Amino acid sequence: MKSILRFAMLGLVLVIVAMASALTAMRLAIHGQEVAVPALVGLTPAEAQKKIDGLGLQMEIERQYYSPQIAEGRIMSQLPLPGSKVRHGWQVRVAQSLGPTRVTIPDVTGESERAAELNIQRRGLEVASLAQVESREIPADQVLAQNPTANATEIVTPKISLLVTAVADPQAFVMPSFVGQPLGTVNRTLQDAGFKLGNVSAAAPVPEATDAASPGTTNSGAATPAAVTATPVQPSPASIIVSQWPAAGQKVASGSGVSFEVR
Repeated sequence: MKSILRFAMLGLVLVIVAMASALTAMRLAIHGQEVAVPALVGLTPAEAQKKIDGLGLQMEIERQYYSPQIAEGRIMSQLPLPGSKVRHGWQVRVAQSLGPTRVTIPDVTGESERAAELNIQRRGLEVASLAQVESREIPADQVLAQNPTANATEIVTPKISLLVTAVADPQAFVMPSFVGQPLGTVNRTLQDAGFKLGNVSAAAPVPEATDAASPGTTNSGAATPAAVTATPVQPSPASIIVSQWPAAGQKVASGSGVSFEVR
């Protein structure tokens, strides 16, 4: 019994030792693939590339900035930072210096989008972003604002963002009901709201029944019409609206015409 227990304890110890050895070997293998990121700031891209190639890393020039401290063409910042532990094949992102600012930011406000882009590119600059805003007071396709502003100093990047006007969609309104109102009053309301008076027509008159004793005859026995047709009344400011188009509840654009049928 004691020998069996001894063998079991020995087997357990061997298993623990084997697991510890495997973990240690795995840790060494993982850390053995890691390298420290070198310092690249101040180097040219060629020098930096040569330095990281030997460590199995990659490099990408991600952005360019103006800098009075770092000479033009040299690396001014990097990520990961120097000394960081990374694996083989890791990508190091760097920013390149454009040197001190030597360009004058042009004033492109008031120009068309195309003219502004040409003006910016002619000076060796780029359009960073383009935003549009609807405007009913300023014509479309016109630069409303820019960033940086004209003749700005201490420029960081060689890029300019533009805000350009776009064609504004006409305002939409919900048509109210004008039925039962005088035509003259409604016409003034439409004009004040920016609408136009469309076609105005007289509604067909309602036939009036006669007071004859029997339909189709008079008291003297003479034939007479069953109803008298009235003459349509010409529309006037006092005419009352009986129907409209567009109908109440429909959406209409500002400046649209509204037609009526009146009595």
